[in-house]
Amino acid sequence: MSESKPTETGERPLRGHALIARYVRQLDNSPGVYRMLDEAGRVLYVGKAKSLKNRVSNYANPNGHSARIARMISQTASMMFLTTNTESEALLLEQNLIKQLKPHFNVLLRDDKSFPNILVTKDHAYPQIRKHRGAKKIKGAYYGPFASADAVNRTLNQLQKVFLLRNCSDSMFASRTRPCLLYQIKRCAGPCVGKIGEADYADLVKDAERFLSGRTTKVQSELAEEMQAASEAMEFERAAVLRDRIQALTKVQSSQGINPRGVTEADVIALHMEGGQACVQVFFIRANQNWGNRDFYPRTGAGADEAEVLRGFIGQFYDQKEPARLLLLSHDIEERDLMAEALGGKLGRKVAIEVPQRGEKMELVSNAARNARESLGRKMAETATQAKLLNGIAEAFELDEAPKRIEVYDNSHIQGAHAVGAMIVAGPEGFMKSQYRKFNIKGDALTPGDDFGMMKEVLTRRFKRLLKEDPDRESEAWPDLLLIDGGAGQVSAVNEIMEDLGVEDIAMVGVAKGVDRDHGKEEFHRPGQRPFALKRNDPVLYFVQRMRDEAHRFAIGTHRAKRTKAISASPLDDVPGVGAGRKKALLAHFGSAKAVTTASLADLKAVKGISAALAETIHGHFHENG
Repeated sequence: MSESKPTETGERPLRGHALIARYVRQLDNSPGVYRMLDEAGRVLYVGKAKSLKNRVSNYANPNGHSARIARMISQTASMMFLTTNTESEALLLEQNLIKQLKPHFNVLLRDDKSFPNILVTKDHAYPQIRKHRGAKKIKGAYYGPFASADAVNRTLNQLQKVFLLRNCSDSMFASRTRPCLLYQIKRCAGPCVGKIGEADYADLVKDAERFLSGRTTKVQSELAEEMQAASEAMEFERAAVLRDRIQALTKVQSSQGINPRGVTEADVIALHMEGGQACVQVFFIRANQNWGNRDFYPRTGAGADEAEVLRGFIGQFYDQKEPARLLLLSHDIEERDLMAEALGGKLGRKVAIEVPQRGEKMELVSNAARNARESLGRKMAETATQAKLLNGIAEAFELDEAPKRIEVYDNSHIQGAHAVGAMIVAGPEGFMKSQYRKFNIKGDALTPGDDFGMMKEVLTRRFKRLLKEDPDRESEAWPDLLLIDGGAGQVSAVNEIMEDLGVEDIAMVGVAKGVDRDHGKEEFHRPGQRPFALKRNDPVLYFVQRMRDEAHRFAIGTHRAKRTKAISASPLDDVPGVGAGRKKALLAHFGSAKAVTTASLADLKAVKGISAALAETIHGHFHENG
């Protein structure tokens, strides 16, 4: 790849069409990616081109552009270019840069979490079935993706009833002497204590995998034959067990909703746009079964049309995810074949993209589109309610306008130990969980339980970083309102901190519990003003309570995680060169971390996998004064 940046000249800086025309003269017909930047160097737009010269020359023409593109061109003060070997490579690079840079005029997928799978392990005589998320490093068969953890849990719950496979860890399996509760309630075959042989358990695993691969009819018919045979042999207890398994299998299928007969594997992707907002609904069809659906709300790039929104969504959605062999879309996209080629090339197999007009495939898309429309309707109603609450906040606290970003701070500790600070963020779309931040309190000089000192450290670190990264306050990371858990003293202290930092124009409000520390009797404190209260049934009061409670929940959760980590910490964690494998070897040899700390050099050298040099390092670490 090569990169081209604007050349420095002594002439008056050009902008818009004239500037772009100058760049066109420097370009050739290579494929690649271009970036349009404003005067402050912020990226306005990232695009890809089969021919950079031809594509960029379109922007040099003053006519024929939509209002959105015309605005973007008028703000362009410089451009950057990256050439690639192929157009397909340019498409993948374009979507990757959009996710990194988040340009204002591009479609942006903001929620990009991974999806869980069901894993049937293959590294044990009695395989385990469980939920798996992340890289597929464990030896086994993976089935998915499922739309959510709930979808996986529901399916696993029913599969346990049908196939009786264990979900316990290998270590727990090895240590059992009596069957667990799952065996008692007929959710596990009890292989840990010999209630089922290896061959019979392998048959259960085989049936489960056939079901997850879509061969449900055969599994069900074989279970029915076994039940009939058991009944005829007067083995009524076995027949009853098989009957229960058949009923559980039927329940799994019915809970999945639509199970298409003619579509074995597909991702069904439908878009609905309204009022400048978009919702994309994705259904996962695998093994002729519906494995759940998820809705997404991509940013529409200041007014992109359906084709561009859907194209941008697909490119970013599959950046780190494996697409199905078939994508069924509600709207056609530009360069559909190129997108299919890019996804297939990355995956190493063919990916087809279709916009069905009839039959079962169209019914699947129509169902997804209806879900997208209903989800967006609910989202818009929630947004309208949120906007009303933010306007109420502005009125209650005498702000110039409704805040776009509210930051709420809280601390958590036990007598000063494992102290953490927490920040949660709320805005027009509700709680913005991706913006939450935790702060491990580092101040060694702090008195245990010094809430003022902890708050000072948190706010100082937070706003020093903001001042460094965005001194001109041009990003959306700057808050309009700070909510502090506390009364007049806390607000006064925070006000001093902000003045010391030179940040004196951000509104702040302290929320004190009030009389009897009762919900509904909160008092609100602002710098230099008398405290006041809101009516007990005021929606704004409930909103403030929810924000404060969310900050408290996040702070407590962060504190507990830190405390748990500290409790489970080992003296071996700090020894240079001792990772997880060597730590395991040392513990297996000596029996405890404490025994390692007192071991002689000769004993350390005797541990398998511990070299003489590392043994000396370990011994020296624990015997510095010896």
